[in-house]
Amino acid sequence: MTELSAGSGPLFADPDPEAARAFFRHKSRALEDKVMPVREAVSRFVRDGDYLGSGGFGTNRIATAALHEVLRQRKRSLSFAGHTATHDFQILAAGNLKGEKLLARVDLAYVVGLEARGLSPHSRRIIEGGQLETCEWTNYALACRLHAAAMGVPYMLSRNMLGTETFTHSAARLLVCPFTGRQVVALPALYPDAALIHVHESDCYGNCRIHGVTVADLDLARASKRLIITCERLIPNEEIRRAPHATVIPSLCVDAVCEVPGGCYPGNMPGEYFSDEEHLRKWLEIEKDEADFAAFLDEYIYSTGDFAGYLEKCGGAARLAQLRDLELLRG
Repeated sequence: MTELSAGSGPLFADPDPEAARAFFRHKSRALEDKVMPVREAVSRFVRDGDYLGSGGFGTNRIATAALHEVLRQRKRSLSFAGHTATHDFQILAAGNLKGEKLLARVDLAYVVGLEARGLSPHSRRIIEGGQLETCEWTNYALACRLHAAAMGVPYMLSRNMLGTETFTHSAARLLVCPFTGRQVVALPALYPDAALIHVHESDCYGNCRIHGVTVADLDLARASKRLIITCERLIPNEEIRRAPHATVIPSLCVDAVCEVPGGCYPGNMPGEYFSDEEHLRKWLEIEKDEADFAAFLDEYIYSTGDFAGYLEKCGGAARLAQLRDLELLRG
């Protein structure tokens, strides 16, 4: 196909499906017990310099417990897929404080805003201050890139971003369709090195169930070289076998399974608990001053040791019970 033009943005991940297949060829597909603590999973499967993907949508069904552990272990020089990322990006951006650099490169779609709650002051600070190398996309474009990777093809064709400045600042290509002669946008496949996805239920092997909207997570799971699953509940494999159609992420994609009840908090876990709007507002407010924000992170994340300690600091079982009641009222 004829290339008409190219976006000026950098490409942070290799779109070559053969390079990805060389990795996947050696990934175990055996039914192995993959249950482990979040600390071990992040230590083993998220490495400095990785390209990281995060599941969920906005503050909904995000893998907060795993994201906190990435921050707690002070991972370095990560690239990140900013696809529908709000509080998850906010957590990772906290690793770029006091001269530290957890994030180095970000594919930007939706990252700084927390919907109607407002914009993250710290996320704005590090982007506007030039701490991150960035490339612009739309949410749909990033979803297409993950879909291309899940299909095992080097790019996906779309009409998305045509005639926009987003295309200009992306790493996409403008091509001529060989069938119609019309202009189409080629979106390169995106194969994250590691991904974090929170689900409702999983068995010990990593066969996962999600209740409600899956967003791009099914493609993210299949595109990612290493996948950490956190779940509200572990269920027996016999239950998985009784309703195989309910499994949306198969075990062959998964490297670690971590049972973390409340693991999306302070986000919303559909059917389980509502988002803690007070705590999310507290994050946004405290970020305005870097010294206050550093003290907040020390108190709530670094000093608590694990996610259970963070939950307890935020009100523990009693607060989660309130949020469960609120979710039931909404349902």
